[in-house]
This record gives sequence, C-alpha cells and structure tokens, in this order.
Amino acid sequence: MSRIINLEEGRLLIAVKRGYRNWTSRFKETFGLTTRISQLSFETLSCLAGGKDKGSFYIYDLIMSLKDFGSGFEFNELSSKKKMEVIDQYLFILDRLRFEYMKRLNWLESYPGEECTLVELITQFEKLAPSLQAEIPILSVDYPDHKKYLEMNIFDREAFVRKLIPKALKQIKEA
Repeated sequence: MSRIINLEEGRLLIAVKRGYRNWTSRFKETFGLTTRISQLSFETLSCLAGGKDKGSFYIYDLIMSLKDFGSGFEFNELSSKKKMEVIDQYLFILDRLRFEYMKRLNWLESYPGEECTLVELITQFEKLAPSLQAEIPILSVDYPDHKKYLEMNIFDREAFVRKLIPKALKQIKEA
C-alpha cells in the first residue's frame, strides 16, 4: 500500500537533506531532522562554535537551505533583509553551540533550547527565539565562581555567562 506523505513534511525533509549535505561531507557524521546540538561530535561542535569563516559557512548553509534562500555560498547575494534574517539566526545558533561547548567543559548545567533540534531552532526561530533568549544558562555548581554567580541579579548572571565565551573559545583553539 502507498504511504501518504504530507507535502510540507516532504519539503522539509528535502531542505534538511540539502542543508546538511556540506556538513556530512566535511564532518563525516550523519545529520538529520532530529539532530540536536548535544549530539554533535566534539570536532564538529568545536568547528562550529569557534565562529570562524569555515564554521560560519556551515551554519549559514543550513539556515539558508532550511529557509529556501539558496546555499551558504550565496550569502553575499542575499537582499539586506534576508541577510539580516540569516545573521540573526546564525547568532542565535552560535550562542547555543557555545553554550553546549561550555556544558561539555562542565561550566554549565543546562542552557535554553538544548532540548530542541537544530532544524526546530531554525524553522521555528520566530516562535522559539524570544523565550529562549530571555532565559539564562545555568552555571554548573562545580564552576569555581558559582557562589558569586548565585549572589548576582539576573542581568549580571547573563553577563557573567557571556564573559565565559572568550575563555571557552580559547579552549576550543587549544583543543
């Protein structure tokens, strides 16, 4: 018997396959609709979280493929409005990647959005981003300045965690 496939679901699966094609060839891993940031290998996470040209390309490529804007190679050809949309999503994804890296270093207990797939974070960006960006990652109780962190107000806690990013990036370079 034939299986009925939802047209939107079919389009999404094609976009996911297209979006991960360069990831698969570069990182030699399997990625798909259900891939979460926590499932990325350390090598892949390090490349993407570093925020350098090569890592940026793969994130842009995934975003643009899922948004049907073309490939990451065509980023500079996008309209200003679409470029800003891609950059906003890129920065959002980059935060999650860096938070995951800090979690693997045992600096964070958890971070907002870790339960979502990469595809959800991109395709549902408008719905998910506002609430996830309003949440603050939870610092690990094992982190040396945890007590100081607990004494801070919510805005200072976010700044505290964000100030750890350069330290994490240094760890990425050394890895």
